[in-house]
Amino acid sequence: MDELDSLNLFVIIYISLADVAELADAIDLGSIVNRRAGSIPVIRINGTKLIVSFVPFCMHIFGVLLVGAILPYIIEEAGINYSVAGGFLSAFAIGNLIASFVNPPMASKIGRKATIIIFSALIPVMLFVITLLPPVPVIYAAFVLVGIGRGSVSIINNAVVNDNSNGKPTALNLLHMTFAAGAFLAPFITSLYIGNGFGWRAPAYTIIAGSALSVILYVWMEIDYNWPVESKKGKNEGSMAQPFYKSPVFYVCGLLLFLYLGLENCGNCWFVTYFKSMNIMSSAYATNLVSVTWVMVMLGRLLTAKLSSKVDKNKLILAYCVATTIFFFLLTATHSLPVITVAIAGLGFFFAGIYPTTVSSVGSIIKGSTAGMSLFLAIAALGGIVTPQIVGFLADRIGMTAAILVLAFNAVGMLVMAAVNAGMKKRG
Repeated sequence: MDELDSLNLFVIIYISLADVAELADAIDLGSIVNRRAGSIPVIRINGTKLIVSFVPFCMHIFGVLLVGAILPYIIEEAGINYSVAGGFLSAFAIGNLIASFVNPPMASKIGRKATIIIFSALIPVMLFVITLLPPVPVIYAAFVLVGIGRGSVSIINNAVVNDNSNGKPTALNLLHMTFAAGAFLAPFITSLYIGNGFGWRAPAYTIIAGSALSVILYVWMEIDYNWPVESKKGKNEGSMAQPFYKSPVFYVCGLLLFLYLGLENCGNCWFVTYFKSMNIMSSAYATNLVSVTWVMVMLGRLLTAKLSSKVDKNKLILAYCVATTIFFFLLTATHSLPVITVAIAGLGFFFAGIYPTTVSSVGSIIKGSTAGMSLFLAIAALGGIVTPQIVGFLADRIGMTAAILVLAFNAVGMLVMAAVNAGMKKRG
């Protein structure tokens, strides 16, 4: 059972961070003000609407996190091996990537609301199919569809909050904090059910019901509110606006998030295995360390939400990348448990603000473009898919300790991209 618990630990984090923080990209936050023709929509935060937006968003987070929490029990009951289970994770990531290509044409034809309702419905339906433990090929297909559902929610939520936050990262960081809270609570709730003898299907059915409710709640949410305004704006300013694909900042920030997601997914997927192979910590300590990490992520996003209204966001990204690089090298350069604990907490704290603030940094470039947001997230998603595979491949040949050090390329690359981005924005 210790081996099963170990798998549970890092699989939960892999699923919750696949394309990671992007799951937390937001839903409409409040009423739209300043609706004069040609003006930029600005959000006025509305408490009631904020709560209504958080409910479906959080339930989809729990739905996705549930996959990681129950996967060890699926392995045990279905009698499958780790290789097949790893295939489920890959299928999930592939579905997320597919979402980047199916969303733009779908949203352009039937609108964002209809698109998110259809694709978000895949999450509860396919999770229910998974609980039935059908043949493995069917489970693979279900994981792909869950990935498409999750990716679709992420893309459209990203686009909506970007359109209405006026280029400010505060809203994104607050909503990313909600994701951190979900990542902290989901494993706890699952353990509570199972610990009281209800079995792994009980939490699954609870979250499936909540995810289904969240689909219904999307009907009442304003998602297609600004399309007529944006359409007219695009016609009036089409000759003046530069397409997102012609902006160097788009690709610099995309590469930054490619490296970021690669490092974060590898850290959360492989670091537990890395530490356990070196006999640095027990499974119980590692579990507690994961909780500490998510608490630090929540604190980091709260701080970023506060600082982003006062400090230039590109300078914030650079500062966070500097701190991330320092804590990464601190983490991999020691066998001291106290130092490792501090380094992991530091990584969680400074990782927290990079993703939402970088999305905000390109906000004006991809504003109103579902295709732009989809391509941007697809570039970032590839890092989270490819990098863990590279590390696993190298670990089989040169050992986990040496393979983890390859991630130094990601840490240093992020720092370089952040510096380039800050320099470009300063000149621009």
